[in-house]
Amino acid sequence: MAKARGFETHARTVSAFTLLSRTTGLARDAALSRVFGVGVVTDAFAFAFMVPNLFRRLFGEGALTSSFLPVYSKLEASEPAIAAHVARLVLSRTAIFLSVVCLIGEGVLIAAWPDSSIASAILSAKLVAILLPYMPLVCLVALIGAVLQVHGRFGPTAAAPVILNLAIVVSAVGLAPPAARWIGLTELEPSSHIVWVAASVLVAGVLQLVWSLLALRAVRLHGPAVIPPGGDESARMSFRQVIQQAVPMAIGLGVLQVNTFIDGLIASYPTIIGPTIAGIAYPLDEGAMASLSFAQRLYEFPLGVFGISVATAIFPQLAREANDLAAFRVSVARALRLVVFIGLPASIGLMLVRTPLTAVVFQGESFTAEDTARVATILLAYAPAIWAYSANHLLTRAFYARGESMTPVKVAAAMVALNFVLNITLIWTPLRTAGLALSTAVCAVIQMAILMYMLSRRTGVVLTPEVRTSWLRTALAAGVMAITLALLIRLWPQATTWSGQGILLGVSVAVGGGVFLLAAKIMRMPELAWALGKRGQSVDASLPR
Repeated sequence: MAKARGFETHARTVSAFTLLSRTTGLARDAALSRVFGVGVVTDAFAFAFMVPNLFRRLFGEGALTSSFLPVYSKLEASEPAIAAHVARLVLSRTAIFLSVVCLIGEGVLIAAWPDSSIASAILSAKLVAILLPYMPLVCLVALIGAVLQVHGRFGPTAAAPVILNLAIVVSAVGLAPPAARWIGLTELEPSSHIVWVAASVLVAGVLQLVWSLLALRAVRLHGPAVIPPGGDESARMSFRQVIQQAVPMAIGLGVLQVNTFIDGLIASYPTIIGPTIAGIAYPLDEGAMASLSFAQRLYEFPLGVFGISVATAIFPQLAREANDLAAFRVSVARALRLVVFIGLPASIGLMLVRTPLTAVVFQGESFTAEDTARVATILLAYAPAIWAYSANHLLTRAFYARGESMTPVKVAAAMVALNFVLNITLIWTPLRTAGLALSTAVCAVIQMAILMYMLSRRTGVVLTPEVRTSWLRTALAAGVMAITLALLIRLWPQATTWSGQGILLGVSVAVGGGVFLLAAKIMRMPELAWALGKRGQSVDASLPR
């Protein structure tokens, strides 16, 4: 198992592959936006695609992975054969459990099939039925990724989404129209076309699982393991430990996923239910869910490439250091410095270039300039908290590594209540759909503050003078970048064409990024080297207890 390299090096690996997957993800969404625009069809697809992703977050990347990885990491260091046996137990039984859940879900969907008079609701139900089997596939891919991470193999799982993204692009703009003509359809209706796209997701799920299993062969879980005397019982005890830790966490995370589902339901209400609620005109229009999803894709790009990559890469290291408070505290402090160093300029940059970015990625064909303005406004509400989203991923994993699975879940559950209240309040203000995004951002900042306070009480101060100084320097560099970018955009001739927006975006990214990096270099910030995967200057190990 690879232990010698610091998490910064692993974060660089994850970031590189995640950059590839997120780039193809933007290509996927660019294809969908241009083919389908913002409306009922994209609303229905976004809502249906949310369902397997809820289970992925709950099981694949949530409760089960977070309870399994620390147990597997410790066993792999001391009893590799037993660790392999535990991994096989978790993977096989999870596959069975999720398959049963999928069948039950299909049965419930059939029993609750919507009235045929509401075409948009029928389309949503049909897409949910098609996409539900993707759920066990993507969850298993995430679990296999946890095994690979412990062995220092971060690339395969980070690259797996590329398969999904390419499949959707091909089905949206390449395969579906010729196939429709082949079966005698002169024109493919959008509602039929999106069904082809949904079917391509299932094909991609199978390919992702095969890809992950091939990577798993390198760690030799498939061959017969030589179990030492008593090892079988030890493996079963470890398996039970994983499940015992996962169940309460899953219950807590289930509350979060219900909240996410309710958020989607609030945005999708006009599509799946109707334009009024209790006889009153609903404040959101058709296309709200699609607009929200497109804005999420844009802010999730830097979050996934950098913020989540750092949290993913450091998780195995934190699990190994859980009993060494000094080392654990140093790693958390270092990671907090890094996620803010990356996340704060990303927040400011996205806020300033929101319109040209949205236009370049999505605008064209069925996606109009009005759609661009709508999505850009939502992005403006999401973007201010990218650094907080990143820090929350890190802090949550810090608690998981210590075996305190329910602590961050309880905090997040409180944020669920606050988020819901803000959601149903803000959508009735002029913010409309952007109110859902602003609620998410506000709750993320509050959640980060609470998690930092609670972690400090358990491990010693994590917001050390070194961390505060680093954050202040990052804010100074980001401030210089913001002023430069604001002046550039203000003085730049108004861009009305796609190419004009593209030039503005390219120049803004180059100038803004260059100014920030130059400022960081002038201040000799070690985070600049860490972001490139170099350990550089270490954090003071004698942090206050």
